[in-house]
Amino acid sequence: MTKPRRNVQFQHRSSNGHHGRRPSISEASEGVSEPGTPGPKLMNGNSELTMDISTAQKEPPPQSEYDKKKQTFITRTIWTFVMIAGFFISMFAGHIYVVGIVTAIQIVSFKEVIAIANVPSRAKNIPFTQSLNWYFLGTTMYFLYGESVIYYFKHIVLVDRVLIIFATHHRFISFMLYVMGFVVFVGSLKKGHYRFQFTQFAWTHMALYLINVQAHFIMNNIFEGMIWFFLPASLVITNDIFAYICGITFGRTPLIKLSPKKTVEGFVGAWILTIVFGFAMTNVLMRYKYFICPVNDLGSSILTGLHCDPNPVFLPHTYTIHPPLLLHSRPFTFSVAPMQFHILVFASFASLIAPFGGFFASGLKRTFKVKDFGESIPGHGGITDRMDCQFIMGLFAFMYYQSFIAVYKASVGGVIEMAVQGLSPDEQVEVVRGLAKYLVGQGMVEAEVGECLAGIARRR
Repeated sequence: MTKPRRNVQFQHRSSNGHHGRRPSISEASEGVSEPGTPGPKLMNGNSELTMDISTAQKEPPPQSEYDKKKQTFITRTIWTFVMIAGFFISMFAGHIYVVGIVTAIQIVSFKEVIAIANVPSRAKNIPFTQSLNWYFLGTTMYFLYGESVIYYFKHIVLVDRVLIIFATHHRFISFMLYVMGFVVFVGSLKKGHYRFQFTQFAWTHMALYLINVQAHFIMNNIFEGMIWFFLPASLVITNDIFAYICGITFGRTPLIKLSPKKTVEGFVGAWILTIVFGFAMTNVLMRYKYFICPVNDLGSSILTGLHCDPNPVFLPHTYTIHPPLLLHSRPFTFSVAPMQFHILVFASFASLIAPFGGFFASGLKRTFKVKDFGESIPGHGGITDRMDCQFIMGLFAFMYYQSFIAVYKASVGGVIEMAVQGLSPDEQVEVVRGLAKYLVGQGMVEAEVGECLAGIARRR
């Protein structure tokens, strides 16, 4: 009698596409998938293949390159208009709102720049690494904001009993705050991590200089007059737009290896168009005191307005051009505000120098092999990706204004500062008495008010 062969499969025993013996209840229950899966997962090849096919059918097909670019373009466009709308709303709402936006920008930019050089796995093993970064940021902003507030609002700070203490010792307080952070850093140095810690220390200070120190001068531009903030910022934005349009229209020659898409034709074309835009925009802004007046009230807005004697640079001047004697023609006379000449310099810097701030940022990103500094703005990347040219432009605007445009004269805050810091209490009383007598003599105050002021001075 022959022995039956083992592992022989009979076709008539196949049921529901399963070969071999029918699975038992326990085997079937073990093959049941987790809740939410398409169905029971039986332990054989055909069922697994069926599961893979059903899963693949439910997964959405991958987006094409065209669809990705289209979605990115739509997102970028929407957020561009959102940022433009927010910018104009804050600018017309008042100087304090623009200050708030600049503050938020520099904090987020500092965070993004610090993040690309951070190594989380190593930072976890070293105490105070992240905390010190934010401490130095806070100390730097305290010093820079204090300098601006004391300079532009002396008439408020120096007459307050509490604020005057911080105002007169502001720089010493700021220095001691920094020294405390320095001592903590030295005390936190850990063997085996020296290079990493000193690299982080240097990187933090570089970020503070490139972002926060330059943003400080942008803040000062706001206090000097909204035009010194809005005009440089708009020149950089429009130059970037013009460079893109000219580049895709007739750009052929590459400009710099750090940005392969930049072309010489786009660079030069944007320069010319930015100058034209600058002339037109300056001509509009000069007509409104809200833009040209220095701020003396942080509560002001486009509705309340500002009042001041305009800087002479905004007033029309008459110029005469004498042609050569050989032409035998009459001199040519025309009137134009000097600001229209200054805008040539502003537009040229925004077109020829400020873009190198963007090239610097591109080199920095290539160093750390990142595409963007962050994802703060959908479709645009990080805040730093949009502000890389603005920081250096704001610094230039402040330096140029202070060197060639600002008019230096005595101010109420300056006089109070001199009296508080340079005169003894008796001399200060004498100044009050003399001012009271002068104002009464000029008929600017009533005699009773003058006698009251003089009586207060005598009681002192």
